[in-house]
Amino acid sequence: MTRRRPSFQGGAVAVEFALVMPLLCLLLFGIVEMGRMLWTWNAAVEATRLGARLAVVCDVDRSLGAPIKSRMRAMLPLLANSNITIEYMNPVDTVDPSCTNDDCKAARVRLSGVTYNTIIPFLPLSLTLPAFSTTLRKEYMSSTGNQVCP
Repeated sequence: MTRRRPSFQGGAVAVEFALVMPLLCLLLFGIVEMGRMLWTWNAAVEATRLGARLAVVCDVDRSLGAPIKSRMRAMLPLLANSNITIEYMNPVDTVDPSCTNDDCKAARVRLSGVTYNTIIPFLPLSLTLPAFSTTLRKEYMSSTGNQVCP
């Protein structure tokens, strides 16, 4: 009866770990980035809705675009003024840059060209989010003393 010597496989576990660990890290970073991108997507939708709500309840004033845009940027710092478009319409589906508080029927706020940058190490990506748009019918409220209006 011959005895077998025990085989030494202590390094096999380390090699298997070294092969599997990069895949697990890539999967983990992918899950985190997907969550961050979905949060950014939702924040962009909500910022667009906020801008549209402000545009419809406040007096039509072309200078109000800056305060509305700053409130939208406070919600999503990734935005720039060039990404935000505020349009007043009369009738509801036609952009009319000359409409006034008495005859504007709706307001539309659009986001476009928003770039999302990932934080994945060694693999930086820039993704352009799709355009977002919200159109609401104008509500005739006076901006004077209205706490909602900027």
